[in-house]
Amino acid sequence: MIRTWRQAILLLTLIGVIVTGRSFSDAADYGKASDGVHEKPLPVAKPPSGKPVRLEIYPPEVTLTGPRDEQQLLVTGIWADGSRWDFTRTAQYATESTEILTVSPQGRLQPKRDGITAVIVTASGLSAKIPVIVQQAAADFLVNFTTEIEPILTRFGCNGGGCHGAALGRGGFRLSLYAFDPAFDYEQIVRSNEGRRVVVSDPERSILLAKPALIMEHGGGEKLKVNSREYLRVLRWLEDGAPPPSPSDPRVLKIEVYPPSRVMTPGEQQQLAVTAFWSDGRREDVTLLTQFDALNDSVASVSATGLVTAKSAGETHVMARFSGQAVVAQFTLPYARIAEYPSIPAKNFIDEKLIAKWKDLGILPSPLCRDEEFFRRLHLDAIGVLPTPYDIRTFLADTDPNKRDKAIDAVLSRPEFVDWWTLKWGDLLRISKTALQDKGMWSFHNWVRSQIRDQIPVDEFVRRIVTAEGSTFTDGPANFYNIGRNADDYAETASQVFLGIRVQCAKCHSHPFEKWTQADYYGMSAFFVRLGKKSSSEFGLFGQESVVYLRPTGEARHPRTGATVKPRPFDGPEMDDEFDRRQKLAEWITAPDNPYFARNIVNRFWGYLMGRGLVEPLDDLRATNPASNPDLLDALAADFVAHKFDLKHLLRQIFRSRAYQLSSVITPGNEADGANTHFARYTVKRLTAEQLADAIDFATGTQEKYDGVPLGTRAIQLPDTSYNSYLMDTFGRPARQVVCECERTSKPNIAQALHLLNGDFLNKKIAHPQGRIEQLLKQSKSVKDIVEELYLVTISRPPSPDEAAKAIGWISSAPSQKEGLQDLLWVLLNSKEFLFIH
Repeated sequence: MIRTWRQAILLLTLIGVIVTGRSFSDAADYGKASDGVHEKPLPVAKPPSGKPVRLEIYPPEVTLTGPRDEQQLLVTGIWADGSRWDFTRTAQYATESTEILTVSPQGRLQPKRDGITAVIVTASGLSAKIPVIVQQAAADFLVNFTTEIEPILTRFGCNGGGCHGAALGRGGFRLSLYAFDPAFDYEQIVRSNEGRRVVVSDPERSILLAKPALIMEHGGGEKLKVNSREYLRVLRWLEDGAPPPSPSDPRVLKIEVYPPSRVMTPGEQQQLAVTAFWSDGRREDVTLLTQFDALNDSVASVSATGLVTAKSAGETHVMARFSGQAVVAQFTLPYARIAEYPSIPAKNFIDEKLIAKWKDLGILPSPLCRDEEFFRRLHLDAIGVLPTPYDIRTFLADTDPNKRDKAIDAVLSRPEFVDWWTLKWGDLLRISKTALQDKGMWSFHNWVRSQIRDQIPVDEFVRRIVTAEGSTFTDGPANFYNIGRNADDYAETASQVFLGIRVQCAKCHSHPFEKWTQADYYGMSAFFVRLGKKSSSEFGLFGQESVVYLRPTGEARHPRTGATVKPRPFDGPEMDDEFDRRQKLAEWITAPDNPYFARNIVNRFWGYLMGRGLVEPLDDLRATNPASNPDLLDALAADFVAHKFDLKHLLRQIFRSRAYQLSSVITPGNEADGANTHFARYTVKRLTAEQLADAIDFATGTQEKYDGVPLGTRAIQLPDTSYNSYLMDTFGRPARQVVCECERTSKPNIAQALHLLNGDFLNKKIAHPQGRIEQLLKQSKSVKDIVEELYLVTISRPPSPDEAAKAIGWISSAPSQKEGLQDLLWVLLNSKEFLFIH
């Protein structure tokens, strides 16, 4: 065995130059910190050459209703080849009747008096005209607190978590977070603090105006400029007598952003326009009251008024939020302009969707990986274990052009498939004896195994869990309800695990980045509120068995209003059942047309196989966290539904795709990080903790003994993650305590390196008296054959001639053949090719 660091470095230099130096991109940069880079000045973007063929005005016609209604126009030049350019800030605007309408140099329309007119827009030598109707311009509409004042407070951050929307408020003044409770906010503004914040008789003396305008000292700085549009709106509300909100006030049903997507070049700008659709039928431009955020500021930034500036190649989204609703607009800056994109074969619809995206971004995919890489990758991703030397040799010798498809079918039929995917579902469902006791844990684990073994469709699998009841010792899925404590816990878990919706924020206030409200949260909780648990002595007085049962009554209450909240799923109608409300919920969750369920499942399993999800994090599906390829996510979900939620079909489709079989090596045309985001090369993944434990046992020919289970039980077969293993804990095994994919981690740390490089753990396994090296030596094989065997059981390929020569040379110079072979196995087990799926 290696006895000094000098020997280790020498051996890694001699042999590891090839073994560990293989250029698969992500592993090469694994854990490397990025250097700080100063942002380069943006280039000056120019419109496409030539003249546009027409101007497109958004919206094509305008109706302004009321004295305060406004509309932002967007002016886009369109060229013959489909190129677009935003002329909004450089166009000239004129109105046919200045008595009816005013138009600002930036294209903002404001009413003056009722009538019909038109706005003429001129840009790049072209003109366009749009009709405008103005009505009720002189109507004396009181300023509405809910629909006009609250959006101003939100737009300027007054009710944000870092200001007066914090749990304890700020400076003695507290508002509801992001205006989710207008009645509370009104009381705080008008009536609390002895009414000193509002002076209706002299509105300009009101603290509500004076502080944010810095007429009085304000810790939050200047928020409202004196006589600005927003300042005058609050002033008018005060002059109207500060009318209170009403339960009948209209609410926003949805918002739309225009344009929804753009392809741009660095330095180019695009103005956004946001339209709100109210429950009273109104359509209103709310661009100036919208909060804008760029999800990747290095690709494109956005101003407070919705002006997007393209910066560098890539793809990002700009999030627009208004009155509890949120949408995103997509911005694409191609990495290259490829005039004649090469023809790339597509194995299935997955490749078709990805190739279309690669074309848009100017990305070229890596070539297909080698057969030995594919075979190792397939085994680890499909069943969690390494292939045997016999299977590797057989596969490599096969000349059938369809051998990869045959290998996929063969691997999916292996018994280890059940072990591996039971482990993955165990993480999601948090199967743990810490929460469930030994009997409950085994009951739940064995039930999940039986479902996967019997190939129960995922929708039926989930329905059985959601509607489970009975003894936690004899009815496995009933343990799902023994992990949480109450209806709120069950609602949060079911939402995140089965729908990919993180709704926890909405328990106390409206979700800050999504449309979910407290009513949505407690509507889900209402499905579980009649669920009860009781102790049973069926397994003895101290058996600690729980029985999950249904109570005949019970309702969810809104914590703010105290009103009864009827059971209602996200974006669904109210639904109830006289016997078990969960039956209706289970039907809704797994319905073929549910927009969340199938997308959540396919995104998770895509992420498991491809190294990252189409949506990241895997369990955070929302409008403001869009997929990198929405068309592919939708297509995968539709195919999953069409094939009756068959998990093996989903996996087979992904495995057979060209995208899954691409090399992980960076090649010309996909050097950028975005190539990895869009799957133009395979994403390198570190072996999971369980995969690594089993792979080390397999390579060294040893068997780790885990307490309480028979010798020979693999790590991927363990029913719980609490079985003692320093190796697995060090390499990110989850504790199964939280409902989050993030609990399992692949982040590197120094303990991992020290445990493998310098610990006794690996050395003892390599030198085990009944281990692989001892057995190989007893078989009187040649050194060349043994070297090949060691390569096959670790990195699943034969050594190259150069690698074989260096390995044999090292072994011959070692104090003994055994020590030389042990050194070689140590190097292989510490190589990137072994530690990563590539």
